Amino acid sequence: MEIYLFEIALTFYFAAAIVCVMEFFKGTRTTSIILLSLAVIGFLFHSSNIIARYVISGHIPIANLHEASSFFSWCIVMIFLFLEYRYRIGLLGSFIMPVVFILMLSSSMLPRKMEPLSPVLQSYWLGIHTVLAFVGDAAFAMAFGIGVMYLLQEHFVKSKHLGGLFQRLPSLQILDEINYKLITLGFPLLTLAIITGALWAESAWGSYWRWDPKEVWSLITWFIYAVVLHVRLIAGWRGKRAAILSILGFCAVLFTFFGVNFILQSKHVF
Repeated sequence: MEIYLFEIALTFYFAAAIVCVMEFFKGTRTTSIILLSLAVIGFLFHSSNIIARYVISGHIPIANLHEASSFFSWCIVMIFLFLEYRYRIGLLGSFIMPVVFILMLSSSMLPRKMEPLSPVLQSYWLGIHTVLAFVGDAAFAMAFGIGVMYLLQEHFVKSKHLGGLFQRLPSLQILDEINYKLITLGFPLLTLAIITGALWAESAWGSYWRWDPKEVWSLITWFIYAVVLHVRLIAGWRGKRAAILSILGFCAVLFTFFGVNFILQSKHVF
């Protein structure tokens, strides 16, 4: 049953990604409503899939790459729907839902078999550490989308192309404000994820830090966003510079999530 729920969610996210293209090039109120409706329905089926896997396995379903990628996507959609409710940015879905679909498509290609947790993962830290990390990374994913929107809107302003897409994008000030709020949400969550991960490592392996590639790249990602906040608060970097740094930061998030597992050797399974 949970497999069908996942496939249905994937289908709705795919449909949302298709509508995103229409919304980007020639958006109307109708396409915005359709996009949001598809995202909500997909999110409901996705939530049902996660709940079903939790009931079957007895633990939060983030114990392998398939589950982790799926849960990451779910967190992104959750924050997207909240921002859509809070700010009513119709075009935001055009920059976020394709990312969600790609993550879900990647998840669908990974082994889905539910197996008993390894002894290391049989810990209360599993839910605490991973949920903090995934929600924080989801906030960074949204900051990435907002950063891309900011650069696009700034291009329109500088080129004095003030029609079409420019009229449908939020102002540079609003985009910069949302970008900052998302990073101030994600950064403390990532900090807590690293701290709880260190505590978990000490209880599991007797060492807080082992210079595992996943740990190293998590720290690199943390430093990138620490720099973003530092230069914004101290040096006054806003706007374009902050948008570029948020995009680079999310690239580090993706490499930490996928690249480390497929390119480098890590003891972490996700």
